[in-house]
Amino acid sequence: MTTHPETTTPAPLSLGTAAARKLASTTKTPPQMQGISPRWLLRVLPWIETTGGTYRVNRRLTHTLGDGRVEFVSTGADISVIPDELREIPLLRDLEDRAALRMLAENFTQREYAPGDVLTLRGEPVDELLLIAHGRLTKLAAGLYDDEITLGVLADGDHVGDQVLTPEPGTWDHTLRATTRCTVLALPADRFREVAGRAPALRAHLDQFLSRAVPRQNRRGEADIALASGHSGEHLLTGTFVDYDLSPREYELSVAQTVLRVHSRVADIYNNPMNQVQEQLRLTVEALRERQEHELVNNREFGLLHNADLSQRLHARTGPPTPDDLDELISRRRKTRYLLAHPRTIAAIGRECSKRGVYPERTTVEGGQAHAWRGIPLLPCDKIPVREDGTSSVLAMRTGQEDQGVVGLHQTGIPDEIEPALNVRFMGIDDKALISYLVSAYYSAAVLVPDALGILEDVEV
Repeated sequence: MTTHPETTTPAPLSLGTAAARKLASTTKTPPQMQGISPRWLLRVLPWIETTGGTYRVNRRLTHTLGDGRVEFVSTGADISVIPDELREIPLLRDLEDRAALRMLAENFTQREYAPGDVLTLRGEPVDELLLIAHGRLTKLAAGLYDDEITLGVLADGDHVGDQVLTPEPGTWDHTLRATTRCTVLALPADRFREVAGRAPALRAHLDQFLSRAVPRQNRRGEADIALASGHSGEHLLTGTFVDYDLSPREYELSVAQTVLRVHSRVADIYNNPMNQVQEQLRLTVEALRERQEHELVNNREFGLLHNADLSQRLHARTGPPTPDDLDELISRRRKTRYLLAHPRTIAAIGRECSKRGVYPERTTVEGGQAHAWRGIPLLPCDKIPVREDGTSSVLAMRTGQEDQGVVGLHQTGIPDEIEPALNVRFMGIDDKALISYLVSAYYSAAVLVPDALGILEDVEV
């Protein structure tokens, strides 16, 4: 019978690591936070000192005719226009008779179109007012060499055919073709005339609107400044003045706040090697700055997504954000400084460029490398939402007060300030030994002139 010697574990010759750790100090990092983003918007906006808490944007007088988006209400598959929303059509802007608006709204007919269907033909009489409830349509015209050129895209809320409300509608100057499935509400000319015959207030309003004296204005809608040029000799010069808007917009500083609570026991005896209060404050400030950028993008009062002029809102031609769409976006203003988009949108732009064999260059922003289009930095901003239907937006900005661009607003030098326009104020210790600090950030944003900010809307990512 063969026997095997017993296997024995050799005795340790030195102190083991498990025992040594009892006496060693663990090397540790400061608390980490996944929610910190690059916050490019906060970094690239020029910040204007707003000492009075309010920033007034004075502009030249502008004659607004009304060119808004119409909204609808749906009941199942049936869609109808909200009567009051018809005031977004220029000719109906100041119509106060709600009964007339309701009669007009009830006479629209719902239609469905498939991709490729033609709604209007260039040169044919304008015989109906069209409201686009859902979908995307392309405006086409004949090019110089008998090819088709694209004049623009219409989408949800747009309207076309306002001329049908006038005595001489004329003819369509473009062909309108559906690029996606579309739901359109149509008001035929004969129905409009029928409603106008039964609504004296509507007829009187249109007669007054069409006969009024239209103030002279430039192509931006601003009151004209009379000038003379090209003359010689003792030419009689006309006098002029620059009229101002009597109701300029004012932006008040908004605030993001929270109350940070730290137990006194933690602050007293658990502060080595890291100060617990300072680390709590550091992460709280990061969260406040993230909320600040979110509000600058999404707030309904001053957020950039809600303050772009309607004339500066574009729709993608085919759905995804193509190089053509980006070129159209930046062509709407001088000196576009930055483009901002959600990272998924930037990826979609990259895919469309790769399909065409286009490889955008990179540029340097604040010492780092960033994507660029036509030399304009394309910066990621995850605060721009990607909606449930997989669409998002691209922002284009001209920045700076000197260039009549987009500016950030804040006030520095506030009490207990630890960062510009952000302060931490001691609120005391309660009967549970909790130390409280009020942490506040003050900010807003202003668009100085309408063409400073543009949006490429509803791009598929």
